Amino acid sequence: MHSDTQIFEGGFSDSVLNAQTVFRALMDAMANPGRIVAVDDLAVPPAPLTSLAASIAATLFDHDATVWCDRAISGSAACTGWLKFHTGLELTGEPADADFALISDVATMPSLESFCRGTSEYPDRSTTLILQIDGFDGADTLVLEGPGIKGSMAFSPSQLPKMFIDQWIANRAAFPRGVDLIFAGKGALAALPRTTRIKKTEA
Repeated sequence: MHSDTQIFEGGFSDSVLNAQTVFRALMDAMANPGRIVAVDDLAVPPAPLTSLAASIAATLFDHDATVWCDRAISGSAACTGWLKFHTGLELTGEPADADFALISDVATMPSLESFCRGTSEYPDRSTTLILQIDGFDGADTLVLEGPGIKGSMAFSPSQLPKMFIDQWIANRAAFPRGVDLIFAGKGALAALPRTTRIKKTEA
Protein backbone atom coordinates (compact mmCIF):
# COMPACT_ATOMS: atom_id res chain seq x y z
CA MET A 1 0.00 0.00 0.00
CA HIS A 2 1.05 3.55 -0.59
CA SER A 3 -0.52 6.96 -0.30
CA ASP A 4 -0.96 9.42 -3.12
CA THR A 5 0.97 11.87 -0.96
CA GLN A 6 4.14 9.80 -1.49
CA ILE A 7 3.68 10.01 -5.25
CA PHE A 8 2.70 13.63 -5.71
CA GLU A 9 4.88 15.27 -3.08
CA GLY A 10 8.61 15.30 -2.45
CA GLY A 11 9.65 16.78 -5.80
CA PHE A 12 11.82 19.83 -6.43
CA SER A 13 10.68 22.96 -4.62
CA ASP A 14 11.96 25.03 -7.56
CA SER A 15 11.96 22.75 -10.60
CA VAL A 16 14.13 24.96 -12.82
CA LEU A 17 16.68 26.09 -10.24
CA ASN A 18 17.01 22.68 -8.59
CA ALA A 19 17.40 20.87 -11.92
CA GLN A 20 20.06 23.37 -12.99
CA THR A 21 21.95 22.77 -9.74
CA VAL A 22 21.94 18.99 -10.18
CA PHE A 23 22.78 19.22 -13.88
CA ARG A 24 25.81 21.40 -13.18
CA ALA A 25 26.99 18.90 -10.58
CA LEU A 26 26.56 16.05 -13.06
CA MET A 27 28.48 17.88 -15.79
CA ASP A 28 31.29 18.64 -13.33
CA ALA A 29 31.45 14.98 -12.32
CA MET A 30 31.39 13.71 -15.91
CA ALA A 31 34.14 16.12 -16.96
CA ASN A 32 36.25 15.14 -13.95
CA PRO A 33 35.88 11.37 -13.42
CA GLY A 34 36.10 10.35 -9.78
CA ARG A 35 35.61 13.87 -8.46
CA ILE A 36 33.15 13.89 -5.55
CA VAL A 37 30.66 16.71 -6.04
CA ALA A 38 28.47 17.80 -3.13
CA VAL A 39 24.73 18.20 -3.77
CA ASP A 40 22.12 19.23 -1.22
CA ASP A 41 19.04 17.08 -0.61
CA LEU A 42 16.50 18.53 -3.03
CA ALA A 43 13.89 15.77 -3.28
CA VAL A 44 12.07 13.54 -0.79
CA PRO A 45 11.09 10.37 -2.66
CA PRO A 46 9.63 7.13 -1.30
CA ALA A 47 12.13 4.50 -0.14
CA PRO A 48 14.22 2.81 -1.40
CA LEU A 49 14.90 5.77 -3.69
CA THR A 50 17.39 8.15 -2.11
CA SER A 51 17.13 11.91 -2.28
CA LEU A 52 20.10 12.30 -4.60
CA ALA A 53 19.15 9.47 -6.95
CA ALA A 54 15.65 10.92 -7.18
CA SER A 55 17.08 14.38 -7.86
CA ILE A 56 19.23 12.98 -10.67
CA ALA A 57 16.18 11.21 -12.08
CA ALA A 58 14.10 14.39 -11.91
CA THR A 59 16.88 16.23 -13.75
CA LEU A 60 17.68 13.73 -16.49
CA PHE A 61 14.46 11.80 -17.12
CA ASP A 62 11.54 13.03 -19.20
CA HIS A 63 8.71 11.53 -21.25
CA ASP A 64 11.20 10.48 -23.95
CA ALA A 65 13.39 8.55 -21.49
CA THR A 66 13.15 4.77 -21.25
CA VAL A 67 14.27 3.66 -17.80
CA TRP A 68 15.06 0.28 -16.24
CA CYS A 69 14.76 0.05 -12.45
CA ASP A 70 15.99 -2.78 -10.29
CA ARG A 71 13.59 -5.03 -8.41
CA ALA A 72 13.45 -3.00 -5.22
CA ILE A 73 12.44 0.15 -7.08
CA SER A 74 10.28 -1.39 -9.80
CA GLY A 75 8.45 -3.46 -7.17
CA SER A 76 7.44 -0.36 -5.23
CA ALA A 77 4.26 1.25 -6.51
CA ALA A 78 5.15 4.38 -4.57
CA CYS A 79 8.57 4.63 -6.25
CA THR A 80 7.37 3.99 -9.78
CA GLY A 81 4.41 6.31 -9.23
CA TRP A 82 6.72 9.05 -7.95
CA LEU A 83 9.08 8.66 -10.90
CA LYS A 84 6.26 8.70 -13.45
CA PHE A 85 4.58 11.72 -11.89
CA HIS A 86 7.75 13.79 -11.49
CA THR A 87 9.54 12.82 -14.72
CA GLY A 88 7.07 11.30 -17.20
CA LEU A 89 9.48 8.46 -17.94
CA GLU A 90 8.65 5.19 -19.69
CA LEU A 91 9.63 2.08 -17.73
CA THR A 92 11.11 -1.01 -19.38
CA GLY A 93 11.76 -4.49 -18.06
CA GLU A 94 14.72 -4.99 -20.40
CA PRO A 95 18.10 -3.48 -19.40
CA ALA A 96 19.24 -3.48 -23.04
CA ASP A 97 16.36 -1.18 -24.00
CA ALA A 98 17.07 1.45 -21.35
CA ASP A 99 18.36 4.97 -21.81
CA PHE A 100 18.90 5.07 -18.05
CA ALA A 101 19.06 2.49 -15.28
CA LEU A 102 18.21 3.25 -11.66
CA ILE A 103 19.82 0.80 -9.24
CA SER A 104 19.29 0.70 -5.49
CA ASP A 105 21.06 -2.62 -4.80
CA VAL A 106 24.46 -2.59 -6.50
CA ALA A 107 25.32 -6.11 -5.28
CA THR A 108 22.51 -7.73 -7.28
CA MET A 109 22.53 -5.55 -10.40
CA PRO A 110 22.90 -7.09 -13.87
CA SER A 111 26.34 -7.05 -15.49
CA LEU A 112 27.33 -3.91 -17.37
CA GLU A 113 27.18 -5.80 -20.67
CA SER A 114 23.45 -6.40 -20.06
CA PHE A 115 22.77 -2.74 -20.77
CA CYS A 116 22.81 -0.94 -24.11
CA ARG A 117 26.28 0.15 -25.23
CA GLY A 118 25.00 2.15 -28.20
CA THR A 119 26.09 1.50 -31.76
CA SER A 120 29.14 2.49 -33.77
CA GLU A 121 27.00 5.08 -35.57
CA TYR A 122 25.22 6.27 -32.41
CA PRO A 123 27.41 5.56 -29.36
CA ASP A 124 25.41 8.13 -27.40
CA ARG A 125 22.40 5.79 -27.46
CA SER A 126 23.80 3.81 -24.56
CA THR A 127 22.54 3.32 -21.02
CA THR A 128 23.59 5.68 -18.26
CA LEU A 129 23.53 3.80 -14.95
CA ILE A 130 22.66 5.59 -11.70
CA LEU A 131 23.95 3.59 -8.74
CA GLN A 132 22.77 4.36 -5.22
CA ILE A 133 25.63 3.91 -2.75
CA ASP A 134 26.34 4.87 0.85
CA GLY A 135 29.31 7.10 0.10
CA PHE A 136 32.88 7.32 -1.13
CA ASP A 137 34.94 5.73 1.63
CA GLY A 138 34.74 2.10 0.52
CA ALA A 139 37.27 -0.63 1.22
CA ASP A 140 38.18 -1.10 -2.46
CA THR A 141 40.22 1.73 -3.90
CA LEU A 142 40.36 2.14 -7.67
CA VAL A 143 42.94 4.12 -9.59
CA LEU A 144 41.43 6.24 -12.36
CA GLU A 145 43.25 7.50 -15.43
CA GLY A 146 42.16 9.12 -18.67
CA PRO A 147 40.50 12.28 -19.99
CA GLY A 148 39.64 14.81 -17.29
CA ILE A 149 42.17 13.35 -14.86
CA LYS A 150 45.61 14.85 -14.31
CA GLY A 151 47.87 11.83 -13.88
CA SER A 152 45.75 9.48 -11.80
CA MET A 153 43.43 9.65 -8.83
CA ALA A 154 42.01 7.32 -6.20
CA PHE A 155 38.30 6.54 -6.14
CA SER A 156 36.64 4.49 -3.37
CA PRO A 157 32.86 4.11 -3.79
CA SER A 158 31.30 2.22 -0.90
CA GLN A 159 29.72 -0.38 -3.17
CA LEU A 160 30.84 -1.83 -6.50
CA PRO A 161 29.22 -4.42 -8.76
CA LYS A 162 30.64 -7.93 -8.65
CA MET A 163 33.69 -8.45 -10.87
CA PHE A 164 33.67 -4.72 -11.50
CA ILE A 165 37.23 -4.39 -12.78
CA ASP A 166 36.73 -7.07 -15.43
CA GLN A 167 33.36 -5.62 -16.41
CA TRP A 168 34.82 -2.14 -16.73
CA ILE A 169 37.77 -3.29 -18.83
CA ALA A 170 35.31 -4.91 -21.25
CA ASN A 171 33.19 -1.76 -21.25
CA ARG A 172 36.23 0.41 -21.94
CA ALA A 173 37.33 -1.92 -24.78
CA ALA A 174 34.03 -1.27 -26.58
CA PHE A 175 34.79 2.48 -26.90
CA PRO A 176 33.28 4.62 -28.39
CA ARG A 177 30.42 2.37 -27.37
CA GLY A 178 29.87 1.64 -23.69
CA VAL A 179 27.86 2.58 -20.62
CA ASP A 180 28.52 5.52 -18.29
CA LEU A 181 28.10 5.36 -14.52
CA ILE A 182 26.82 7.91 -12.01
CA PHE A 183 27.34 7.12 -8.34
CA ALA A 184 24.72 8.74 -6.09
CA GLY A 185 25.98 8.83 -2.51
CA LYS A 186 24.52 10.69 0.44
CA GLY A 187 24.83 14.36 -0.37
CA ALA A 188 27.44 13.83 -3.08
CA LEU A 189 27.80 12.28 -6.51
CA ALA A 190 30.60 11.13 -8.79
CA ALA A 191 30.81 9.73 -12.31
CA LEU A 192 32.75 7.26 -14.41
CA PRO A 193 32.35 7.96 -18.11
CA ARG A 194 33.30 5.20 -20.53
CA THR A 195 36.53 7.02 -21.42
CA THR A 196 37.99 6.37 -17.97
CA ARG A 197 40.63 3.71 -17.48
CA ILE A 198 40.39 1.99 -14.15
CA LYS A 199 42.41 -0.50 -12.13
CA LYS A 200 42.49 -1.78 -8.60
CA THR A 201 45.35 -0.72 -6.40
CA GLU A 202 47.91 -3.36 -5.54
CA ALA A 203 47.95 -4.56 -1.96
